[in-house]
Amino acid sequence: MGHSLLCMMGFFLLSTVICGNAEDNITHSQDADEEEEQTTSAQRDEFGVNSGNSNLKTDSTTAPIKPTVTVQPFWPQIYSGETVTVRCEIQGGKGAQWTYEWSPYKSNTPPTSNEYKITVTESDSGGYSCRGRRSSSWTEWSNNITLRVIAPPEPTVTLQPSRTQIHSSVIYSGETVTVRCEIQGGEGAQWTYEWRRNKLNTPPTSREYTISGATKSDGGGYSCRGKRDSSWTEWSDNITLTVLSPPKPTVTLQPSWTQIYSGETVTVRCEIQGGEGAQWTYEWRPAKSNKPPTSNEYKIKVTESDGGEYSCLGGRSSSWTEWSNVITLSVIAPPEPTVTLQPSRTQLNSSVIYSGETVTVRCEIQGGEGAQWTYEWRRNKLNTPPTSREYTISGATEADGGGYSCRGKRDSSWTEWSDNITLTVLSPSKPTVTLQPSWTQIYSGETVTVTCEIQGGEGAQWTYEWRPARLNTPPTSSEYRITVTESDGGGYSCRGRADRFFTEWSDIITLTVSYPPKPTVFLQPSWTRIYSRVIYSGETVTVRCEIQGGEGAQWTYEWRRGQKNIHETSSEYRITATKSHSGGYSCRGRRSSSWTDWSYITTLTLLHPPKPTVTLQRSYTQIYRGTTVRCEIQGVEGAQWTYEWRRGWVDIPETSNEYRINSVTESDGGGYSCRATRSSSWTEWSVTTTLTVIIPIKPTVTLQPSWTQIYGGETVTVRCEIQGGEGAQWTYEWRRGQSNIGSASSVYTISKATWFDSGGYSCWGRRDYVLTYLSETITLTVSSKPKAKLRADRTAVPVGGSVTLTCSVNPSSSSSAWKYYWYRDGKSYEALTNGQISVSEGGLYSCRGGRGKPVYYTEDSESVRIETTVSNRSVVTLYPNWSEIYSGETITVRCEIHGGDTEWDYEWETNSTIKPPNQNEYSIRSASSSNSGNYRCKGRMKSSQHKTTEWSDSVTLTVSDNKPRPVLTVSPSWLSPGASVTLNCELEHPSAGWSFYWYKAVPDLKTYNYESYSYELLPDGRRTAQDSYIIHGQTHTAGYVCRAGRGDPEYHTDHSQPKFVWSADVHSAASLTVSPDRVQHFTSDSVSLTCEGNFTEWRVMTVPQSDPSYYYKCERRTGSTCNIYTSKSDTGVYWCESGSGEFSSAVNITVQNHYYYVPILVSPVHPVTEGASVSLSCSLKTQKILSNVFFYHNDKLIQNDTRGELNISAVSKSDEGFYKCQYSGRESAQSWMSVKVTVSGADSSSSPVWLMVGLVCGVSLIIILLLLLYRCRQSKYSCFTRSIQSESHSPGSSTNHGVNQDETHVYDSVHPGTNHIYDSVTLVEDNRNGSDEHQDVTYALIELKNFEKKRKRHKPEQSAVYSEVKTGAAEDSLMYAEVKRPKKAKKKAGKSSPAADAAVYSEVTLGSFPGQ
Repeated sequence: MGHSLLCMMGFFLLSTVICGNAEDNITHSQDADEEEEQTTSAQRDEFGVNSGNSNLKTDSTTAPIKPTVTVQPFWPQIYSGETVTVRCEIQGGKGAQWTYEWSPYKSNTPPTSNEYKITVTESDSGGYSCRGRRSSSWTEWSNNITLRVIAPPEPTVTLQPSRTQIHSSVIYSGETVTVRCEIQGGEGAQWTYEWRRNKLNTPPTSREYTISGATKSDGGGYSCRGKRDSSWTEWSDNITLTVLSPPKPTVTLQPSWTQIYSGETVTVRCEIQGGEGAQWTYEWRPAKSNKPPTSNEYKIKVTESDGGEYSCLGGRSSSWTEWSNVITLSVIAPPEPTVTLQPSRTQLNSSVIYSGETVTVRCEIQGGEGAQWTYEWRRNKLNTPPTSREYTISGATEADGGGYSCRGKRDSSWTEWSDNITLTVLSPSKPTVTLQPSWTQIYSGETVTVTCEIQGGEGAQWTYEWRPARLNTPPTSSEYRITVTESDGGGYSCRGRADRFFTEWSDIITLTVSYPPKPTVFLQPSWTRIYSRVIYSGETVTVRCEIQGGEGAQWTYEWRRGQKNIHETSSEYRITATKSHSGGYSCRGRRSSSWTDWSYITTLTLLHPPKPTVTLQRSYTQIYRGTTVRCEIQGVEGAQWTYEWRRGWVDIPETSNEYRINSVTESDGGGYSCRATRSSSWTEWSVTTTLTVIIPIKPTVTLQPSWTQIYGGETVTVRCEIQGGEGAQWTYEWRRGQSNIGSASSVYTISKATWFDSGGYSCWGRRDYVLTYLSETITLTVSSKPKAKLRADRTAVPVGGSVTLTCSVNPSSSSSAWKYYWYRDGKSYEALTNGQISVSEGGLYSCRGGRGKPVYYTEDSESVRIETTVSNRSVVTLYPNWSEIYSGETITVRCEIHGGDTEWDYEWETNSTIKPPNQNEYSIRSASSSNSGNYRCKGRMKSSQHKTTEWSDSVTLTVSDNKPRPVLTVSPSWLSPGASVTLNCELEHPSAGWSFYWYKAVPDLKTYNYESYSYELLPDGRRTAQDSYIIHGQTHTAGYVCRAGRGDPEYHTDHSQPKFVWSADVHSAASLTVSPDRVQHFTSDSVSLTCEGNFTEWRVMTVPQSDPSYYYKCERRTGSTCNIYTSKSDTGVYWCESGSGEFSSAVNITVQNHYYYVPILVSPVHPVTEGASVSLSCSLKTQKILSNVFFYHNDKLIQNDTRGELNISAVSKSDEGFYKCQYSGRESAQSWMSVKVTVSGADSSSSPVWLMVGLVCGVSLIIILLLLLYRCRQSKYSCFTRSIQSESHSPGSSTNHGVNQDETHVYDSVHPGTNHIYDSVTLVEDNRNGSDEHQDVTYALIELKNFEKKRKRHKPEQSAVYSEVKTGAAEDSLMYAEVKRPKKAKKKAGKSSPAADAAVYSEVTLGSFPGQ
């Protein structure tokens, strides 16, 4: 920018000088012209020439020369909107007063000067010329100069290099690309360029824009425009640059045959789609070795050993693609070809064709599709056909018959010869014409198919020729379909043609066509009045449809009664007459698709005579005393009927309607029916009513065998016994439940009973029409086939012992009938009536039950494996043996069998969802929660599968899906001059083989999550065995992170949350200012925190007191300033972080929760430099308090007067500490004021003071040490108890330590100069008792009390002494002692000793105890 300004100033000065000289020259020229004009005028006057006549021509000797038109700037192309100066120059005409005239005329509107300045449009294009006039004399017109004005060109953005990917604007991450702006037609002009990427003007103004090491963030749309003079072109079209990860290659085979035969040559090629034209280096990975060349082709003359998987990857510059998918090369021996014939007609399955036909013999190689084969043919062992795949024989003759075989060659590899296929060439037979249907009489309207059939020519491609008696016009197909009329009658014949061969003509078949006849309806018998349901003649009538002259044809009939169709298609319609059959009947016939006319109607009339009914007076059908049988005819009362009776088939001489039985005997039983006659018409017989005579005998039902529980498949006999009825011919009737069983025997045998046979069985006896009583019911239950149940009191035979096996069949109520059959390893073992045996040898045992003759067997029981226990012991171990495994780690579960060298098969038992294989080791490569569970195992001898060990004890494997995250602690949290920082990384199971990684947290402001950090490994911070890490010389605020790893391959935890160590020292690189500049603020105050330094990007971070385990970013931000509208939750530590990773100093902000009536202390946020002045004041929300304020330093009153401010004119290190103020009985929170010591101050004036302070502190430290040692020796360290409130040992934790309940500072360590002195105490091991145990972290609360003469107790002051105790071992934790000091007796103002009143924090290292 500076160089540009200097150039512009130089150009301006040079222009001024040149223009000044030009004006002088113009003035001199004008003076000369005036003199010349005067001279010329005088001459014209002298010769009498009228100078006012402009039309007079001057003498040619005095005429000026021809003008010249020039254009400035003189570019070949002028763009609309640019400014052009057209100048008319007259050589040798200097000094004269010229008036200029321009052409074209539109240019004559500007002034008549020699320059014509135009801001051009396209309408300004054209030729320009000029001439000059001086006095009345004109020069001639100048030559034309052409001005061409066009619209500004549109730039084009191109990408370099022009690799194949670039045409689609795609490059790969890590590559370099140049974006170039090209303006067609603007060559030679001085262009200035402007770039735009996604509408952001970020690239430079040059023509090219180079991107090195491209990332995805460089992707986007690029456009440009150019500027020449003051004219801009349009913006170019966007070209989109896409930055991708390198593409995945593809492996191809050339040739791309699916099968490669041994001896052939194959090229394996690595192709990268979209990467054409690039300089790639290739790496190959065959299945057998990794030694192919680095080119994209890999050429192999294959053998079967070359089969396998091939993959590749490509590298370009420093970018590698991923490995391609694997392609499998399959190498086999060459296949055997097969000869086939085309076309595949039916005859060809036996290789037969007809002479004159064309056939193609084809050589097919299965599995060789797509390959370039050369073929060799052999017919009857003569190599005459061509070398192509197909061999076509046109117009075959018998000489073409014979055996054909072939073989194929691909590359240099020949297949075997194929099997011979034999071709036979025959002459075809004479055709035959058939009719379908084959009726000799065809009716007009029907459809007939005339078919030409060539026996033995099926499947051939025939063309047919037809010859009816009258013309030769039918089609050339084998079928000729006709819907006939009478004119279609005649003779038909045909012949066939295959290629150029004709068969002879067939014999003629004659077709006769006539008009369809009309049918007639007949009745059989031919009565027109019949009775329905009469047993004599006339009960049934047949309606018949007869077609005269249609005999022998296949007719389908249609019937109609009245106007309603009847679903009957036969020629006869048989009627068992009812009233609904009355009406007029007609019919018609159909043959093929032709119908006859409807027949004439024949009418049938039906009458229904009544039917009698037999009833009983006393309506019982089973009787043992007299009754009356009556014949009744409903609806014909008053008619003169004569009755006829019948018992069974025996007539009874009774003609009245009643038949009376007075004294009942067995002969009265039977079936009674009747009929009636009136005139000559009889009714039908009534329905028979059966009358049964009951005798007083009751049968008995018995079962054989007598089991009421029968199983499916058994045989049982049910017997009906009639006591006292012996010798009689009884017929038995059986009933199961309420259903009758069709058996007349006294014995009802059920073979292979099923559940359907279950139920109650009863019976009675019948003899003619005599019936016994019904027997009592006996219940039979049939169950499904039972399955024996086998139980073992144990599954393993102990050494020298036995196992008891029990076999049973349920239900056990009939168990006494069972006999038990035992089996071992599928072979019969023993048969016992007792269902229990004892066994002492291992095996696969089963049993079943059996009963009855023949024996009925139950289902076999489930097999029980009895194993023999050996003395070897199995143990499950885990490697590594960590108490908890995390998802993704590797662990091995191992089964070990101790004792002997026997070979074992292993069995596992686990409740995890994934079962281990039956091997002695189960390696879990990437564990998950589904692997969690209890594991136990046992061994089974390979030599004797029934011998096993006992199950091992269970080992529990716990796999957590939650990735562990360590917790980082930092001590101290606030830096002191010269202090080191200790980092501790804690995990839930610290002893489980962890090593640790230590990182520095570097602010990352570029990512979307503005609270994120990147991590830099600290020096020697990789895989430390200790869980602590010490940093020396840290002076500024910093953040730290840790994580842990273990195992091989190493498994890593998540990173811990960042933890920070803060420094209050302000440094120039980065600083934080607070406005208003004070520590304490009221609720709802507006506080601004501003980051300052040598950086442009900032963020303000805070760790709130209410949630010290987290950090947050300020959201209410304006530039580098964070604005807070305060609330109690804003209390905390604040600092700045820059985009380049710098941290500022940290400050405390405390927000007063009480709004109006509680004061705040106004004190500086940053440390005060030693020797400077400082003023502290007390303020309310509504006013600043000017009087009656009490000020305290470290809880000691230091000012109580009317002054409202505490002024310290020259601050020293002793002024450092906690301050608070009190007004009207209400105290503010206390705030820490830090004093920054200068080097010179520390070396000069402060030396004696610090010497005294050092002595006092040393003496105090020794006293505290002696007290602690004395107390611990007396109580054997029982004095140390856990104190949860000492968890944070910073001055900022003063609320927990009793400093002030209204304010809690987020400190973990003291600020420099505090009179609360923090230090650490390191304990080493106490080896007096030979113990190797480490001391735990222990906290002690010690109260120091004053004992005056009266021995009165005093309340302890709210100050404390803390001791941080570290044990000697590296893994030991901290021990704190809190010592509460008592209040001192009242002293005179100003006489109190700060050292005596201060809370002291000490670091004590306890050495090893001497051996005792």
